[in-house]
Amino acid sequence: MKLLLTSAGISNPSIHTALTDLLGKPVAEASALFVPTAIYGIPNGGDIVRRVICGALGDPFCDLGWKSLGLLELTALPSMQRELWVPMLEATDALLVGGGDCQYLSYWMRASGLAELLPALLSRTVYVGLSAGSMIMTRYGTSYGHHTLPAETGKSLGLLDIAIHPHLDHAAFPDNSLANLEKLAATLPVPSYLIDDQTAIKVRDGAIDVISEGHWALR
Repeated sequence: MKLLLTSAGISNPSIHTALTDLLGKPVAEASALFVPTAIYGIPNGGDIVRRVICGALGDPFCDLGWKSLGLLELTALPSMQRELWVPMLEATDALLVGGGDCQYLSYWMRASGLAELLPALLSRTVYVGLSAGSMIMTRYGTSYGHHTLPAETGKSLGLLDIAIHPHLDHAAFPDNSLANLEKLAATLPVPSYLIDDQTAIKVRDGAIDVISEGHWALR
């Protein structure tokens, strides 16, 4: 399993190096698919998707200079024959999963059939998460509630027995102070990684490394 779980994208050279290490080749020689689905679960999601793809919002993600970049919209997949999208998914080098609402993303990961493919897929494809796209791979996810999904819908997939709390001490997220996130971490039964936007969690075959040019804490 090869994962690069970021708070905000490929925000510095150390995280970029970690990505190329997992890919086994330069980004310019790698193909990628972007999953924007989580972003539609928050207000103004359509415009945010456009800005992320164009590189007009946040740190580099879609606009890293990939050899090829496609979109994989999970809400469309249940109405499509699997032979139209599964081979494309299996052939890609990196799966870029954007941020937004964890519950919305987790629901569509399962409903689309992608969740059941992930264990086998991630033996060869690098999963690159951003915010909610990172959190859903752990035991902990959040929800903004801007959707009509059933209350019992899970907020994460739980592939890793940890929690990730992104955007540590970010000015746009006043609740994400170190003190507040430490209080939240104390309520969870798994280790919590509190990471700022200059930090990422690199996972290869179960081994976890923290890649950071910022600040982070393990609680």
